[in-house]
Amino acid sequence: MNIEKKEINVPILARVEGEGALELEVLENKLKSLTLRIYEPPRLFEQFLVGRNYSDVVDIVARICGICPIAYQMSAAHAIESVFDIQPGPWVREMRRLFYCGEWIQSHSLHVHLLASPDFLNFNSALEMAKKYPNEVTRGLRIQELGHDIITLLGARSVNPVGACVGGFYKAPTMEEAKALLKKLKDAESEVADMVRWVATLPIPKFSHDITCVSLRHPDEYPFNEGHVVSNKGLDIPISEFNDHFEETHVPQSTSLHSHLNGEPYLVGPLARINNNFDLLPDKVKALVAETGVKYPSDNMFDSINARAVEIYYSVVEAIRILENYTCPDASRVEVKATKAGWGYGCTEAPRGICWHRYELDDAGKVKFSQIVPPTSQNYARIEEDLRMSLEELGLEHPDDELRLLAEMVIRNYDPCISCSVHFLDLRVDRS
Repeated sequence: MNIEKKEINVPILARVEGEGALELEVLENKLKSLTLRIYEPPRLFEQFLVGRNYSDVVDIVARICGICPIAYQMSAAHAIESVFDIQPGPWVREMRRLFYCGEWIQSHSLHVHLLASPDFLNFNSALEMAKKYPNEVTRGLRIQELGHDIITLLGARSVNPVGACVGGFYKAPTMEEAKALLKKLKDAESEVADMVRWVATLPIPKFSHDITCVSLRHPDEYPFNEGHVVSNKGLDIPISEFNDHFEETHVPQSTSLHSHLNGEPYLVGPLARINNNFDLLPDKVKALVAETGVKYPSDNMFDSINARAVEIYYSVVEAIRILENYTCPDASRVEVKATKAGWGYGCTEAPRGICWHRYELDDAGKVKFSQIVPPTSQNYARIEEDLRMSLEELGLEHPDDELRLLAEMVIRNYDPCISCSVHFLDLRVDRS
């Protein structure tokens, strides 16, 4: 009796927050095993922080990610401020929301236009796609630049910004700088709305999965920096209780930890956020979503690209609101002193999902312990589950190229820190 066996080995997942590989074993058109291996050497950032003064932490953690430095900076700042019982005040709070608007705009725009949409339109790269869709690609780059402008306003530069600190910002923007950026955002708002409409027309695959969505939730606003950790399955906890419900574990095939909620994979990121917080979006954003016909909550993971587009538009609307009410403060930060030892917790919404930090400081303000849970590692177990369900739903009897293409799309759909706009799954198939 001949047993049909197929092994698909993907030795390198290029530019997916380091180095990784995908291995599939199919026996008689059934998935016998699926392994997403992450073999990037550990970076040890948590240990780099031990022994450092609290004032060094915000600048150091910005280097964890070149795409999402603000998420790490804001989570760290909130955690350290909680140790010292510091409330920086309403001006800093609003500027932190503005700062985050910039990060969401630039990161989401990069993913939507350069990394994900070529998949859905059957192009090998954004450069190839630009030949047929030049206006859409150049519009995406303009929108991405808006995000860089916002980050630079408060961070002094858009890559690894240096303007944020514990207690606020080193420097406040001038009224002239704020007005100039406000004009740019208002001039761009209509084309950002057009981008949302265009993304909703992309021919995304239609899959339906039971997804546990985890995000922050604030009682009064769409979440950036504050709120409880919630899920669509009833979880609602303060951020300090994260470790009581979520578990990080080592797996043999990966140097990245896998995270589970009560033993099950879960999703963080734009689709989880919008599923949990759609009611908190401004009316004009909800009206645009209704116009596109995309429905939330959605159980189709490929609606993540639509959620990202909506969050870009929301970030532009929110940035305009903040800048319309901008005033120069008497001080751009509050004075911070190491007043006591203790534990601090911070959790904010990176473009890819919740970024949770925990620090122990001694009475001199030096770090004794550090724990950082990034969004990408939280999604790894969910990516494996999604790959398994999506490939089985497609049908494992399909040709290898079709399986490879779908696997690529599933992985890139999560935007795992730095996704790849080329078809990076170089298959080696062993049939018997």
